[in-house]
Amino acid sequence: MNATSGEKVQAFVPNPLPPSPPLKLDVPIQALLEQAHIALGRLDGVSAILPDPSLFLYMYVRKEAVLSSQIEGTQSSLSDLLMFESEAAPGAPMDDVKEVSRYVAAMDYGLKRLREGFPLSLRLIREVHGVLLAEGRGSERAPGELRRSQNWIGGTRPGNAVFVPPPHEEVLQCMGSLEEFLHDKSERFPTLIKAALSHVQFETIHPFLDGNGRLGRLLITFLLCEAGILREPLLYLSLYFKTNRQQYYEHLQGVRSDGDWEGWLAFFLEGVATTANQASQTARQILNLFEADGAKLAKLGRSAGSALRVHNLMRRHPVLSIAKAVEKLDLSHPTLSKALSNLIKLGIVREVTGRKRDRLFAYGQYLAILNEGTEVAPAEGATSQ
Repeated sequence: MNATSGEKVQAFVPNPLPPSPPLKLDVPIQALLEQAHIALGRLDGVSAILPDPSLFLYMYVRKEAVLSSQIEGTQSSLSDLLMFESEAAPGAPMDDVKEVSRYVAAMDYGLKRLREGFPLSLRLIREVHGVLLAEGRGSERAPGELRRSQNWIGGTRPGNAVFVPPPHEEVLQCMGSLEEFLHDKSERFPTLIKAALSHVQFETIHPFLDGNGRLGRLLITFLLCEAGILREPLLYLSLYFKTNRQQYYEHLQGVRSDGDWEGWLAFFLEGVATTANQASQTARQILNLFEADGAKLAKLGRSAGSALRVHNLMRRHPVLSIAKAVEKLDLSHPTLSKALSNLIKLGIVREVTGRKRDRLFAYGQYLAILNEGTEVAPAEGATSQ
């Protein structure tokens, strides 16, 4: 029991990992684990044949940022984020777009630190949290600092909450135990199993005042990257968690109330396989689109050169202004305008503002592929505090 705001509530303090009694990694879970590894291998292979894997990663990271933030209730779309990054006025509330932008920055920061050899540790988790909440909504809620008060999930106060994480006095010890599990080489769990267990433990501890959901999802990516499961960090589960939101929360709660780790593992591994297969399909769709559009532009004769240069730029900046294109490509304004006109005539690009000045151009089919699953919808179910 824990006294919070004058009322006594029952807070949950998880036992350290690994689970006790030991996990039952029976035939069905082993089969799901094998399917997940096959799907990850396929995704790794697809990333290797892309002409520019960094481009796919650049856009895919932004899609993940939008989805992960939408789970927490933001109303920002991928197009809003891209317009924000191109310094154009977004259609969504500025706080929402900034929140998504901070997620991208936090992911980039964590992956950079891991590549430099820094271990996945409580220190790194706190640093990433500091980047995540550096500005915008949540920036006043102790970025980079473990919480010093009680939080809760669902409800209006701890007394009517769906779930109450450990008291703040227990957080450091709980996170210390999680860090030991992350580094314990004697625990020979497959990395995917370790990632699944660690995600639940982090979400259960809920160590920060804000940003726990987003950081818990980043933790999965960081674990897989540190272990070298993928050459590029291309696996993100936010779309699966968003699509199956109610099941996701029920499985988390099932672990806490009934110790049903196996039910959670089956859900998680199915999500890994589903998400990896979706990412492979998306990569192929993008590759086919780029090749088909490039072939159309190659038939333009003398105008093909500048049109292809603009097309290549819009692979990385699918929402683009003329000013940015002039700056990036060092082409004259008339040449650039003609190139964009050719792209519009071929149905590759469309103007999205309807203005005569400060116009923006969008690579329509490319954005449609990337936008799949990011349609804005009201948040449902439990929310992170």
